[in-house]
Amino acid sequence: MASLLFYSCNVKKFIPEGEHLYTGAAVDLEAELDKRSLSEIQNDLEKLLRPSPNSKVLGMRFGLWAYYKGSKEKPGFINRFLNKKFGEKPVYLSQVMPERTAGILLNRLENKGFFFSNASYEIEERGKFASLAYKVGFTAPYLLENYRLLEDSLPIMQDIQSQIENTLLVKGSRLDLDLLKKERERIDQVLKGKGYYFFNSDLLIFEADTNQYDSRKFDLYLRLKSNTPAKSMHPHTLENIRVYPNFNLHLDNGEGDTVRVNNIDFIQSPEIFKPDLLEKYILFKEGNKFNPQISRLTSNRLSNIGNFRYVNIAYEEADSLLKEDGTYPLNANIMLSPLNRRGVRAELQGVTKSNSFVGPALILNYQNRNIFNGGEVFNLTGRFGYETQIASGSRDALQSIELGLSASLVFPRVIFPGPWSDRFRFSIPKTRISLGYEYQNRTDLYLLYSNNASFGYFWNVNKYVYHEFNPISLSIVNLARTTPAFDEILNANPFLRRSFEQQFISGMNYTFNFNQLVDEDRKNAIFFGATVDLAGNMLKGLNNVFGAENPNSFLGLEFAQYLKGDVDLRYYRRFTKENIFVTRLFAGLGAPLGNSLSLPFVKQYFAGGPRSVRAFRIRALGPGTFVPQSIGTGGFFDQAGDIRLEGNMEYRFPFNKYLKGAFFVDAGNVWLYNENEALPGGRFTNRWAEELAVGAGFGFRVDIQIFVLRLDLAVPVRKPWLREEERWIERLSIGESDWRRENLVLNFAIGYPF
Repeated sequence: MASLLFYSCNVKKFIPEGEHLYTGAAVDLEAELDKRSLSEIQNDLEKLLRPSPNSKVLGMRFGLWAYYKGSKEKPGFINRFLNKKFGEKPVYLSQVMPERTAGILLNRLENKGFFFSNASYEIEERGKFASLAYKVGFTAPYLLENYRLLEDSLPIMQDIQSQIENTLLVKGSRLDLDLLKKERERIDQVLKGKGYYFFNSDLLIFEADTNQYDSRKFDLYLRLKSNTPAKSMHPHTLENIRVYPNFNLHLDNGEGDTVRVNNIDFIQSPEIFKPDLLEKYILFKEGNKFNPQISRLTSNRLSNIGNFRYVNIAYEEADSLLKEDGTYPLNANIMLSPLNRRGVRAELQGVTKSNSFVGPALILNYQNRNIFNGGEVFNLTGRFGYETQIASGSRDALQSIELGLSASLVFPRVIFPGPWSDRFRFSIPKTRISLGYEYQNRTDLYLLYSNNASFGYFWNVNKYVYHEFNPISLSIVNLARTTPAFDEILNANPFLRRSFEQQFISGMNYTFNFNQLVDEDRKNAIFFGATVDLAGNMLKGLNNVFGAENPNSFLGLEFAQYLKGDVDLRYYRRFTKENIFVTRLFAGLGAPLGNSLSLPFVKQYFAGGPRSVRAFRIRALGPGTFVPQSIGTGGFFDQAGDIRLEGNMEYRFPFNKYLKGAFFVDAGNVWLYNENEALPGGRFTNRWAEELAVGAGFGFRVDIQIFVLRLDLAVPVRKPWLREEERWIERLSIGESDWRRENLVLNFAIGYPF
């Protein structure tokens, strides 16, 4: 199959006579430098090589092949389509200008401080293909001996001098233009932070002097341009601060009522946002020197409220005359354009589950983004779902009706005594209160009511770190009705019965995320997430203190007691912008405490499905080596656990702008914390590695930036419930329909799995 695909995508036969397909270039450096410096220069020079050769996917030039096939005299519909979507014009050796490229390489070396360099090239032909090999030689660079400031009597130069110990230009530095540019930008940021609003890095000039030395050394001098404007050499202080909470570009925003809070004017009519609440998000005050960092933090805090489409902070000169304190006055105008206050959204979903339940679901959502004029966001969501079992065998098909109503109110501030807003610079924590109710009726099984409530906080420390803490998390489940069939399932599994009997969950939880993926250009990115969930411990302690008759119940309801924690670690290696290798490790442990034998069913882990081990369906794995006698309702409840371990590897690559591909391998399983006779082989032991399920597959992703549609086709490579010598798959029988029906798993999902 692979050889057939390779042959069909072979482009050699399409290359015209007299042409050679350009396959790329390499740079060989000849210099006496340490390994690290040589590697940095090598990477820098390789980025200058032009043009880029035709791209490869799995070693094949698919885009070039599509172009050739689509450029034939009568290409046909399919070839025209492939050419339009994936085609790449060929890059021939005749289009490459090696002399020009060699000159660019020498120019870059001079910018890096290496003068009197030389470059040559050779053409390497292999049949219809050709590449270039550049050989670059250079000698020792010019190194910095002394770095001084000129005109140091000026106040602005004294401000620079106070920060000179942090300079990037240390003794022994090369005469590197990029380093000089970074030093100018560093000084610019230092001066901006001291209030020099009109200063910019172009006003600084470096002068190098090599005449003082016989060897390759130089002295460096920094001065201001001779025509530097006076207002650029003096700091600016804030004189008037005006806030427009309902700014409209097409209206006169100065006609509203003005309310003054802590020397800040809030101009709006009618009142859109309460001034005393909005003032807490503004970090600069009247009389402060201009500081771009404080300005950015203020903009970020205002944006994080979630009420404004645009946040713009504009500065203007208040007066052209220099004040007695040696500063110029500056006005700050904060213009806030609010989002639509109210919104309604309807969503229709199609649901399919591994236990053969399918059906539609309707979700209605109402949102008010500023319900009390303090940035509070109110959400009300209603859900109706109907499911029926389409593969019930000889039994009557089961049906399920789900009704849900949930409400949440988010305050863009801390609801707790004390001045908490002043302790957070990047963004002020938000407070969330939520309530929910759910009705679930499964014919021939059970009728269940559940209520939940939570109170907590969430915030970003910086753009990488996120915290969420819910000190109150309550859930009450009422198993109102059960059928004999469901009672039979519960009687066969005491652990499952206990997980449903523990109707009251009272606890707290904390989540921490560290995410470097926000930096899109980062080559090596890490995501780390951790969650801790505790329940029942406080109630158990109170019962023990007050000597309750039943220490395991509260208000007549038996409560669950457990400690649960999990970690999620991901590593993203970006070879190019869209060629990414991703690895992921997930580990979760739930320890039942007190009289709890296992976690409540809603808190248990499961494996399989589009975001787990994709070669197995949702809840179709574990626990351990357990496998239900028949795939049915009982198996749906049984195949969950208190412990979960999982590892994933995925290589992602593009076909074109919107269509991506991926190869992946997943491994994992779930286990029980305690022994359960109803689920033999389900407990976690030191043989856990031998009980991992393994799957592999290939996926297509349609990525249109707004959302990603994902289609993953996977095959189980290792089935842990089989005998040890039979767990690894021995052959792929794609041509056999029975084998495909039993082993091929197709996952459809929205978004990447991790």
